[in-house]
This record gives sequence, structure tokens and C-alpha cells, in this order.
Amino acid sequence: MAQKLSEQTGQSFVVENKPGATGTIGLTQVARSAPDGYTLVANDTTHSLLPHIFKTLPFDHAQDLVPVTAYLFAPMTLAVNANSPYKTLDDLLQQAKKEPDTITYGSGGPGTIPHFAAESLGLTAGVRFMHVPFKGAAEATQAILAQTIDMQFASTTGVIGNVQGGKLRLLAISGDQRTAALPDVPTFTESGLQGFGVINWTGIWAPKGTPDSVLQRLQKEVATAMADPDMQEFAQKMGAQPRHVDTADFTQMLKGSSEMWGVVASKTGFESR
Repeated sequence: MAQKLSEQTGQSFVVENKPGATGTIGLTQVARSAPDGYTLVANDTTHSLLPHIFKTLPFDHAQDLVPVTAYLFAPMTLAVNANSPYKTLDDLLQQAKKEPDTITYGSGGPGTIPHFAAESLGLTAGVRFMHVPFKGAAEATQAILAQTIDMQFASTTGVIGNVQGGKLRLLAISGDQRTAALPDVPTFTESGLQGFGVINWTGIWAPKGTPDSVLQRLQKEVATAMADPDMQEFAQKMGAQPRHVDTADFTQMLKGSSEMWGVVASKTGFESR
């Protein structure tokens, strides 16, 4: 996206990775930046989790950042090792019902999207899994490849290489339709599970007070970028869905997402850090 925006505007869009504290380090820096359109932050679905995994945040989650646009939607997949005895989602859920807390799943740590996605699956299906947290998603993927855990939730972009390489098997994918990059993987609904709708999206925020004219220009440029055939092909090869969501719809989407994760946090007894 940064490359496309640079090409379209003639301005340099420089990406500065700011990892740590579930993304709040980078978010805080942008929240405290001048609202002139020159400092933005890109984040994913994790943004709507933050009020439920931290007792306090170093910025006002509801006020200090303005949603600009969401533009990439990657379904969440339920992956097992290619040699796993679980061939279908029903196989796995039936075993979880027989022996609660015995099927293990890995994540990049408590409060991450894969953690909450697995807990959401458990709530939806009426089963319990055993959480095995790692220091990052890559370690969780290595664990499932080594068969030291049973399953992992990940976005399509995170597993598609190992799936195509024959190392992982996907039991189901979220969303209302199959993805062209993984046409043989059924949706959770097709697999008999209703009401599981976790999607990992990517969006852009600006500091509070950024002029409307700047926000509108950014929305227009992102929409133009996502309509480019190269960007569409790039997204689809990763199993993602390229879309453009304006500020009003993005704001509503964030509200609904945050409410959904709040229910999961409450029902699973997750304690904020």
C-alpha cells in the first residue's frame, strides 16, 4: 500500500515498524503526532481488541485516532498438521466434546487475534480447547509443523505457503464464501458451524484533528490503489479480499468488532493486563 500511495501521490510513504505491547507503542506515537496527514498508522483487527486486553492504554482508544479506511480483509483459517488425524472441522469438534481441554492450540500470546479466535470458536461450538501461548505467531506455526500442538488459527496470509507446500491442512475458513486462493477449503458455515465470523482486516488511522480534506484525499488514494489490478492480484494470491471501506463504515465496523471481542473476553474470563 505504501508503495502504491507513493506512486500515486509523488510523496514518499515511509513504513516504520513499531512492534511491542500489542501494537500500542506505534499507536501511541501516532496518537501524539501532529494531525497534518503526514503521520499515519496501519493496524489490523487487533486494534479492536485493545480495550479488552489492557486495563489502561497510553492513549484514548475511542478519541485519539481517527479511522480513515479499511482496505484488506483476510479470512481466518483453522490449520492442523498435514498428518493430523482430524480431517474435517467436525472431526476436531467431536473430539473436543468427548475430551474437553485436551486439544491444544497455539497463538502468539494471550490477547492476540488467534487466541481470541480460538476462544470464540469454542464458545460458538460449545467446546473447550487448551491454549498454548508462544512468544509470537511464527513460533506457534513451528509448533504445529512439529506436531507439538494440535491446531492453530491464522489469517490466510500467514499459512498459505505451508498449505500449498503440503505441510498444513486447513479444516475451515471464515467468511461467507470460499477464497479463490484456497478453493478446496470450506467455510465454517459449510462445515456445519453457524455464527463464527472472525475476519482479520487491515486499516489506516490518523491522529485526532486531522482535517477532513486530508482524510478524504487519503480515502480516495487508498480506493484507487485497491482498484489497481496488481493490488487485487497481490491480495487474492494471499487469500485476502481487497476492498475499500470509508470512514463512516469503518467506524461502525470497529464498534461491532470491539463489542464482539468484549463478549468473548467476558465469557472466557480473560483478565486485562
